[in-house]
Amino acid sequence: MRYLIVSDIHANWEALEAVLEDAEGRYDRAVCCGDLVGYGADPNRVVEWVRDHCSVTVRGNHDRACTGLEDLEWFNPVARAAAVWTLDNLSPENATFVRELPHGPSFMDGIQLLHGSPLDEDEYVVGPEEAFEAFAYLETHLAFFGHTHLQGGFVWNQARVETIPPVPIDSDR
Repeated sequence: MRYLIVSDIHANWEALEAVLEDAEGRYDRAVCCGDLVGYGADPNRVVEWVRDHCSVTVRGNHDRACTGLEDLEWFNPVARAAAVWTLDNLSPENATFVRELPHGPSFMDGIQLLHGSPLDEDEYVVGPEEAFEAFAYLETHLAFFGHTHLQGGFVWNQARVETIPPVPIDSDR
């Protein structure tokens, strides 16, 4: 099984479209680690793609903020303005979909998907040290985290955590 793992799309349809073009024919299943919305101008288009194509999706902090589930006081002014704009522009159906996303971790095929850490969905897991701590609370040996805007994943391998690098983009496409 080949997975397309997307995260932190932030309503940026053009970026998602570029990823999809590059990944075309190279994955069997798509999943999402959260932050579908926030910042970008195409929240409905992105949410509709995720809803139609991702078999597993977890929510992110911007998903909560852009659907009224979170107080915006912790967001910077740009993120706050984007959340308010998104809340006003998401269709009712898409707002409901995003609002009802599970907070994670979500399980699939022996893999866990999370936005942040298993203890705090807003906590960043940026390297093997944080991933090592996170695996103490996970039920699988393989996990993918969103939130950081860093590509890759982590695997628990004989009492240590190894980084899974992202697949390089084919610059000839």
